[in-house]
Amino acid sequence: MDKSFKQGYKVVFAGFGMNLAFGVLYAWSIFAKQLIDQYHWNAAQATMPYTTAIAIFAMAMIPAGKLQDKVGARKIGTLGGLLTGTGLILSSFFTTPIGLFLSFGLLCGAGIGLGYASATPVAIKWFPSEKKGIITGIVVSGFGLSTLYMAPLANYLTLTFTMFGAFRILGIAFIFIVIGLAQFLIPPDSNPQVASLSKTAQLTLNTSRQFKWQEMIKTPIFYVIWFIFVCGALGGLMIIGHLSKITALQSGQNFGFILVAFTALFNASGRPIAGFVSDKLGRFKTLGVLFAVASITFFNFSHLTTFSTLLIGAAIVTFSYGSLFAIMPSLISDYFGKLHLGVNYGILFSAWGIGGVAGPMLASRIADQTGSYLASYQLAGTLGMAACLCSLTTHVILTRKKASPQVEEMLS
Repeated sequence: MDKSFKQGYKVVFAGFGMNLAFGVLYAWSIFAKQLIDQYHWNAAQATMPYTTAIAIFAMAMIPAGKLQDKVGARKIGTLGGLLTGTGLILSSFFTTPIGLFLSFGLLCGAGIGLGYASATPVAIKWFPSEKKGIITGIVVSGFGLSTLYMAPLANYLTLTFTMFGAFRILGIAFIFIVIGLAQFLIPPDSNPQVASLSKTAQLTLNTSRQFKWQEMIKTPIFYVIWFIFVCGALGGLMIIGHLSKITALQSGQNFGFILVAFTALFNASGRPIAGFVSDKLGRFKTLGVLFAVASITFFNFSHLTTFSTLLIGAAIVTFSYGSLFAIMPSLISDYFGKLHLGVNYGILFSAWGIGGVAGPMLASRIADQTGSYLASYQLAGTLGMAACLCSLTTHVILTRKKASPQVEEMLS
């Protein structure tokens, strides 16, 4: 392995480690329970810091992507770690909804958005196009895996040091770990010792059209990709956000927490596996297959009533959902170039924010009004089939035209 690939893999695993840390977002259910049980917050108050952090995370991806394209991933990753750690430390001093709204919701949400946006684009730049999917999948799989350790860790810390002590410990650890890992986020053209060895990546930049975001949003294919992302995020987060309640409702038993842990593995594994498959099979074709299987699962989800059937159903949905985070950055890089990938993917990520908010909210409202998730499953299945048709139709069009992955040539 030459020096360029060795350095490239350092960047990849630094990004993986940062995303593993950003899973602090998934620990909020532990803190929310403490706020309700010990501090007598209502459910809406206890949920507000988390939903705010999700929204700010999605919104921060756009400026974060633009900034990392300009000043470098290392600086933006460092700032993301500093903001998230500071937000957690400040959270340890607040016992009011507005206090945690500001500290956890705004500061941590912005920090996670900055850090998440900085890790993937710089890693992709180290590798040739045929490895984009698998490299992206490895980097983002850390976020999916974080559920496995972050929730039990937060539970242990809250029981041992109180909730606010847990905030403080996590915040201090976050600053040191994330900022340390961010120092490895170096693009190939800024390291003179290996820049000459990264010729494949540099050749791609020199010979391909590099779309700015203003040009990207004028192309029809961007909105095809954006719509597909919305459909996948809505269905995936609908199941992830309600799995425990779905389990209790459909099985009459309380093993939802076990399913949540298992589905974290499928969510995480979907990222590198789908990334690798899409490198070989094609991005849109892979998406079409994944959405077809997920849609069939959604249409039958109301019939899943046992541990094994619910596990299989949730595994299919979360594997497909996790796959989006490997395939979508790769698609943006394929069709719009690597040079402005940070801001371009940040704009695409708004689809995740919309789908991620709409899916769980719609499922909650439907379940409250009907006492069932049947209509939610049908909605997710219908949108999944629409995304499947969009994916496969786009794949066929591109194949027949034998188009290069440059939008202006494909749509001229």
